[in-house]
Amino acid sequence: MSQSNPLSLHVPEPTGRPGCKTDFTYLQLTPAGAVRRPPIDVAPLETSDMAQQLIRVLDEHGNAVGPWAEAPDRELLRFGLRTMMKTRIFDARMVIAQRQKKMSFYMISLGEEAIGTAHALALQDGDMNFPTYRQQSLLMAREVPLVDMICQLLSNERDPLKGRQLPVMYSVRSAGFFTISGNLATQYPQAVGWAMASAIKGDTKIASAWIGDGATAESDFSTALTFAHVYRAPVILNVVNNQWAISSFQAIAGGESVTFATRGVGSGIASLRVDGNDFLAVLAASRWAAERARSNLGPTLIEWVTYRAGPHSTSDDPARYRPADDYARFPLGDPIARLRQYLTNLGWWSDEEHDATHTALEAEILAAQKEAESFGILGDERAPSAATMFEDVYKDMPEHLRRQRQQLGV
Repeated sequence: MSQSNPLSLHVPEPTGRPGCKTDFTYLQLTPAGAVRRPPIDVAPLETSDMAQQLIRVLDEHGNAVGPWAEAPDRELLRFGLRTMMKTRIFDARMVIAQRQKKMSFYMISLGEEAIGTAHALALQDGDMNFPTYRQQSLLMAREVPLVDMICQLLSNERDPLKGRQLPVMYSVRSAGFFTISGNLATQYPQAVGWAMASAIKGDTKIASAWIGDGATAESDFSTALTFAHVYRAPVILNVVNNQWAISSFQAIAGGESVTFATRGVGSGIASLRVDGNDFLAVLAASRWAAERARSNLGPTLIEWVTYRAGPHSTSDDPARYRPADDYARFPLGDPIARLRQYLTNLGWWSDEEHDATHTALEAEILAAQKEAESFGILGDERAPSAATMFEDVYKDMPEHLRRQRQQLGV
């Protein structure tokens, strides 16, 4: 019997570490305008090529090219740019507030603003997003009052969630924003179930589920894909591949040899891989998937290729596990700068307007923060009453909880 070579275990590693610049060739980029746009009734298996390539609209000169380039809507695109700017400025201000110990925790979406903003503009009132914790731009695009958002972050007496959720874990039903779960991947089967219920009722509303690259390794992800495929649920399954799940590279979740989008094809779901830093590509792909779902043609899985430019949260230091200048070298660029260049090329934006908009948004956010802080900040006495822990669980409070509340003296 011949002697076999010893077996070895493959452990994926990132292509860059501190002190070593990242080699981004692993991204498998496709030139802008090169990927075809099929009809919405395409068979899932026929989207295999689009699950491996990268749908892009904006080229390096800020021009819209290819079959995914749609007729530009001046006011919608200007609103989109302003919303992305608003999200970024909001994030920066809230990080400062966290450092000042006005809130316990915060997570920014730096570099990912185009995904939530453009996606929200492709949905309709009544549709429901099941987000993770980096989709605050969905709320910004729905123009949810900033004071309400900040009060939730501060866990103060006007916190709409009464201090029961970790900061950034919003819940705004009226804006189509389902309660965020800290246990990642749970929102996937929840979204598919909600979409199935909409179909059972004969409604016209669709769901949109959100997950990160790391959480695709959870079993909930695979279960949701099975149900979405079998029952043709009217749902969009978003995978935000921002390359890093806390400190582990996306390859650990299976993104090394295949794209995350190909998992959808393997489950019988139409799938797209899209440049998440290209506002026009995000908008077009989201509209395509939404129309497919609303036409009773089933789910679509979309992998949004982007980059987490900042830390995972205010508790994280990304310089410990990746090059500090990674985002500056990321080949898909900055989503705000790219849309700004496109609008400037069309004569619909200018440097003067950009500066004025930035100043106005800073003032708007500072005013909202000041108003929210008037209702309390972390650690002061203006927090939700302890009595609220007994509320909002049962329609009618059972007797044993009544007794416990009386014993607490509240």
